[in-house]
Amino acid sequence: MPESPPDPVPLLTMRGIVKRFPGVRALDGVDLDVRAGEVHCLLGQNGAGKSTLIKVLAGAHQPEEGSITLAGERVRPSSPIAAIRAGISTIYQELDLVDGLSVAQNIFLGHEPARLGFVGRGEVNRAARRLLERLGHGEIRPGAQVGRLSPAAKQVVSMARALSRDARLIVMDEPSAALAHDEVANLFRIIRELTARGVAVLYISHRLAEIRQIGDRVTVLKDGRTVAAGVPVRQMPTAQIVALMTGRAVEQVFPVRPARPVDAGRAEVLRVEGLTVAGRVAGVSFTVRAGEIVGLAGLVGSGRSEIIEAVYGARRFSGRVVLDGVPVGRGGPARAVRLGMGLAPEERKAQALLLDQSVARNISLGALGRYARFGWLDRRREAAEARAMVERLDIRPPDPQRPVKTLSGGNQQKAVLARWLVDGRRLLLLDEPTRGVDVGARAELYALIRGLADAGVGVVLVSSEVPEVLGLADRVLVLREGVIIREADAGELDEHTVLDMIMEGSAL
Repeated sequence: MPESPPDPVPLLTMRGIVKRFPGVRALDGVDLDVRAGEVHCLLGQNGAGKSTLIKVLAGAHQPEEGSITLAGERVRPSSPIAAIRAGISTIYQELDLVDGLSVAQNIFLGHEPARLGFVGRGEVNRAARRLLERLGHGEIRPGAQVGRLSPAAKQVVSMARALSRDARLIVMDEPSAALAHDEVANLFRIIRELTARGVAVLYISHRLAEIRQIGDRVTVLKDGRTVAAGVPVRQMPTAQIVALMTGRAVEQVFPVRPARPVDAGRAEVLRVEGLTVAGRVAGVSFTVRAGEIVGLAGLVGSGRSEIIEAVYGARRFSGRVVLDGVPVGRGGPARAVRLGMGLAPEERKAQALLLDQSVARNISLGALGRYARFGWLDRRREAAEARAMVERLDIRPPDPQRPVKTLSGGNQQKAVLARWLVDGRRLLLLDEPTRGVDVGARAELYALIRGLADAGVGVVLVSSEVPEVLGLADRVLVLREGVIIREADAGELDEHTVLDMIMEGSAL
């Protein structure tokens, strides 16, 4: 029997990478090989070391130990600019584009084409157009302001910027997190075109279905160590990936839904009638009962987020919103909170958390009046109740005084939810509650949300992941272009049917 051919020489080799922070060994001897022309998937729970590893690769962190070899040469990127010059480009989950600049200016920021020391706008725009057309997106205007683009278009601009520097390795951190189903398919098409030209892609995602679709090989990190290195995706069952990431089997991701739908006799928590947001939502009406999870399914831009923002008072709207029989009116978020609502917004870092403040302070934000005594803040009571919430929700590390920015995505989301549990809520509005959260933490968040519903809290859930809506919700509202086109019990729908409706508009 002939011997199998040796593995191709890797484009990138990282060996024994160690990175320490005060009190934490974030990377404990990590190994990684990435070949030219492949999509190499890097997996691990939040806090496993993925972000630290790619920041080492991108020159943002310097390792204490270990070596990096790129195309046969030892490299040690001392800064992001040095990494870019070496041929390594990183596209972070939170895109580092400048909204006030044009598409072309963003693509060539820091290395603008120049003649005789002068930068010609026409030449910059022409070069940008060539890159955008190469990516199959000639419709994006080089002169358009980046801040006005859709998330999908911004992702393309980031990839064009990577290509403008002749990148040999592109690191993509959760590139599909803000994309709709059809936009993800286009992202995959672009990735395949890049790898066909020999570009290596290091792809980081918590969506295991995506890994199956786009990945060639997979490396898994846990607690700062490599627990699986360069295994072909087809040789690693999903159950094995999950077990490696979490250290345990996660057999049932979604909690068991009640045996029968929420009793129609239960109290109505929320009534929305004829809700209209100009240019976004048209005449939407629905109800939520105590103990019921109502899911909103639809593409990005279908009006999902606008509906819950309007219900919360964060958007202007016409129509009627009633909570426990009391009209919410136009009092804004402050009135919504007083009446018993809580919101976990889509962008938790930008919209929900004070990143430099402690976990305790972030938890107490929703009920500061609860801790006021004669005009002063009762810090002892605040700390005690925050500690109880940290224990109840198993927020890790279990330190209420730790800055919230140092927590993983899943634990940050728990802190946002804890804010509304301190004072008790009648209705929770959850917008993309598991974005950027690993599979183990997702299971914990799902169990927490179902437990809140079982305790009588009404929940409105928005998610770009149809399986998440179907697996967690009791009742589903399917949205397209700001209109509800189908309402049904979750058990009556499947993923294929919902995707067909939201992409084609069929109400059958």
